[in-house]
Amino acid sequence: MKNFSKYQLATAIAILFHIIGITGILFFNTEWFVRSTFFNLVLMCGLLFYTQAKINKPFIVFFAVCFIVGIAVEIIGTSTGWLFGSYNYGKVLGPGIAGVPLLIGINWFIIMYCCGVSVQMLLTRLSTKLSEEMGRPVKTIQRISIVVDGATLAVLFDYLMEPVAVKLGYWQWLDSGEIPLYNYICWFVISMVLLYTFHRLPFEKNNKFAVNLLLIQAMFFLILRTFI
Repeated sequence: MKNFSKYQLATAIAILFHIIGITGILFFNTEWFVRSTFFNLVLMCGLLFYTQAKINKPFIVFFAVCFIVGIAVEIIGTSTGWLFGSYNYGKVLGPGIAGVPLLIGINWFIIMYCCGVSVQMLLTRLSTKLSEEMGRPVKTIQRISIVVDGATLAVLFDYLMEPVAVKLGYWQWLDSGEIPLYNYICWFVISMVLLYTFHRLPFEKNNKFAVNLLLIQAMFFLILRTFI
């Protein structure tokens, strides 16, 4: 019997749970499966830790920064509207602080880590080839690209997720109910800050499962966006 790597095992688990989620939301008890989002995201976070090559202090620091910054900016956003726009959270994402579910901090980590690793792994291959062709390293280009391209990827993911999240009751936009452009601008700026932290902290960033999870979650929201 073939021995599966931890990346393959984690990917199989992620695919299974997202298929169950899609099936349940579309065809069975939508409310129950929406409320299971808390368990699903905690599991995905656990799988990212499981597949991380080495869990060192900088990696823990990055998780903590994403969690704390994520919760903080969301509290500012929901309390004042200064960030993202006028919105508030529903009750389906579990317990929280000042109206912001703790799960949102975990979600910020998942998105930032997956986007950062995806861009990092792609650029590692490209920069190696460019270095060979140009005869010199392209570290500066790689540094800028991780921050800017990673933030762009995060914004695209948020754009895909937003309408689904609203329909499932994760959060709601106030005033006109439309998703403001300002939301995506804030996402981009905050993502750049977190991805700069991602780049500067010395921890292993070659996690194939993180790339797979980003694709799985993107497909999950794309399917739901199409059919709900």
